[in-house]
Amino acid sequence: MTSTDPTPPLRPTRQRKAVAEAMASFADFRSAQEIHELLGDRGEQVGLATVYRTLQRLADAGEVDVLRTEDGEAIYRRCSDTHHHHLVCRSCGATVEVEGPTVERWTSSMAAEHGYADVSHTLEIFGTCPRCA
Repeated sequence: MTSTDPTPPLRPTRQRKAVAEAMASFADFRSAQEIHELLGDRGEQVGLATVYRTLQRLADAGEVDVLRTEDGEAIYRRCSDTHHHHLVCRSCGATVEVEGPTVERWTSSMAAEHGYADVSHTLEIFGTCPRCA
């Protein structure tokens, strides 16, 4: 690690291991509170603040995907291996991964048109899933 590394590696504490194991047990997006509750159900004693800090560090390290719901709440899940976007149900939170080559082209085009480099983006589309409609 150099002094310019923004985030040092996570020290593998018991609580961080518990959060990582909990994250590996589901494929959908969950809030920090839901993950905290899951840990409690498993008999793990991990404070909610520790769950939040651990999730933020995992997100900073690129190990978890983070979405912001329409009300601003962060929800988390283990990262997928490919760049993708999401359709998110605003009622139940069900999430579908979608690929968007048109979005990728548009993003690159807009960046180039305005002289931007090293561009990244996120895209979440909110609606109501068929089950909730």
